[in-house]
Amino acid sequence: MSATTQPSDAPEPQSKEQRLKQFLRSKADDGEMYFKSKFIADEVGLSAKEIGALMVKLKDSATDLEIEKWSYTSATTWRVCSA
Repeated sequence: MSATTQPSDAPEPQSKEQRLKQFLRSKADDGEMYFKSKFIADEVGLSAKEIGALMVKLKDSATDLEIEKWSYTSATTWRVCSA
């Protein structure tokens, strides 16, 4: 008997970056969005620290989004809108 692996029909899990980018796109479709990482952490399923690190990365790589570090008052406020 030989064991064979069959491809699963289940979609591949999204990376943290993909999950955050999808969330930001959906919010940016409604207009510009201002947020602090700690306030969206539960909704995205990431820690505030992970979101902050990914925002810096997405700022340069997400060409369909305008991401701007808006202000800093006890935590960074980000501004996101569609490009």
